[in-house]
Amino acid sequence: MLTANYRSGDDFVVEFLGHRFEFNAEDFEERVTAAAVKLGLVVSNDLDDDERADLVELVADGRIAEPASGLGAYLVRHWERVALVEGESLVYWLRKLVFRGAWLDHRVKEGLLDVSWIEGTSEFGYAEPRGGRTLLELAPVPSWHEYQYRG
Repeated sequence: MLTANYRSGDDFVVEFLGHRFEFNAEDFEERVTAAAVKLGLVVSNDLDDDERADLVELVADGRIAEPASGLGAYLVRHWERVALVEGESLVYWLRKLVFRGAWLDHRVKEGLLDVSWIEGTSEFGYAEPRGGRTLLELAPVPSWHEYQYRG
């Protein structure tokens, strides 16, 4: 039986939408950083250790207690503006993108999805391996570009 849970380690254990995901620290950090880039919260994944640590704390704990970087200080200082954008929660969407990526990776690993690079969008696309439905279309994500941290 296929388990819906994802596991790369036991540094971070988080439940989301009825699924349990377990990550090693590096995997979680990379997924959190990629999610922040996807949302437009940061320009690129070229962050320093303290910036990544602040993002990890935000996603893991839902808050940043003591900012370690300019990014963390920016998020804490402007929390009233960045926490909700057009009714969408930053923490929810960071978590959702972390888990969406882990879920998709798990499905690829189990042979339930094929992955390919789509030049036009510069993103990965997913399809059922035996034809069936066409390319799996991922739901759009809200944008934090207006509040992007520019260091």
